[in-house]
Amino acid sequence: MKRIVIILCLLCLGFISPAGAVTVQDMAGRTVTVAAPPQRIVCLAPGTLRLIIYLEAKAKVVGVEAIEKRFPTTRPYWVANSELSRLPSVGPGGPGSINGEPDLEALLAAAPDLIFITYLERRKADTLQAKLGIPVVVLSYGPFGRFDETMYRSLRLAGKILGKEARASEVVTFIRKAEADLAQRVEGENSEEQPGVFVGGIGFKGTQGIGSTETAYAPFDWVKARNVVAGQSTTGHLFVGREALLAMDPDIIFIDGGGRGNVARDMRAKPAFYQGLTAFREGRVHTLHSYNWYMTNIGTAMGDAYAIGKILYPHRFADIDPAAKADEIYTFLVGKPVYGQMKTAYGPLGSKLTMK
Repeated sequence: MKRIVIILCLLCLGFISPAGAVTVQDMAGRTVTVAAPPQRIVCLAPGTLRLIIYLEAKAKVVGVEAIEKRFPTTRPYWVANSELSRLPSVGPGGPGSINGEPDLEALLAAAPDLIFITYLERRKADTLQAKLGIPVVVLSYGPFGRFDETMYRSLRLAGKILGKEARASEVVTFIRKAEADLAQRVEGENSEEQPGVFVGGIGFKGTQGIGSTETAYAPFDWVKARNVVAGQSTTGHLFVGREALLAMDPDIIFIDGGGRGNVARDMRAKPAFYQGLTAFREGRVHTLHSYNWYMTNIGTAMGDAYAIGKILYPHRFADIDPAAKADEIYTFLVGKPVYGQMKTAYGPLGSKLTMK
């Protein structure tokens, strides 16, 4: 009986291995043993570095992907921590690298104790770990373009490995409190009674025009906005043709900042089409900041939701200044108030886009 109790106690310790190591199950279902806490880490594939920045563990990062350096103004976590650009490159990165073999030579040159990576199949992760002789831990945000409980589990997993469990809990709590605040502000509102809304200019394998949209757009969902294309695609992303958009004629149109330039050029080229949309004729077109860039920039999505809420329900969001709220969110998540830089890249959050 005593022996059984001892065994149960050891199991309750939760995968802790001897000699300063921790054994975890990663998001690909693999069992990985890591020296704890690791001192030198590398983050590969979309969204991985962002999670490590959220955990305040950037000091452990010893190399970054080249794509992080190529587009320095699009992601708040990088804007706030641009000194990471001085680190050596550990491969090209980018969407084309998803579920592929990274640059082994560059990784070995960086000499990490641990590699974090997203969206890598279990078999490929095992192969990569065997080739390098370095532990590989797979993380995930959940479905592409969004985030769900999978992302929270990834944060807690990385936090456990890095000795940042308390910070991981703080980040999860912060995001959930924001979602709860948004839900409380729109409580009692019936989305079916709200004006029809549409978001265009959503990036998809590059910048796009007004017809590029999302059928499941998190900032809309958080504030009970009535998305006129909800449910029209099983993948989330959707290209809407001009005639279809004219037929829908949304009451309010939001333009993703990443596609704002494309939309502006198209407005000059095809003004008659835009005059056919009531939202453009009557000045109900607003700019949002692009949050799907190398996976979901969660803080930007939260800021967008508050801006949308203020436009749809001004009485319920009267105390909200979208710029100040965005800086509050960024300061907590990435360490600095970087709304000003995001404004330079995408325009003022929630501002009107006119046909002039």
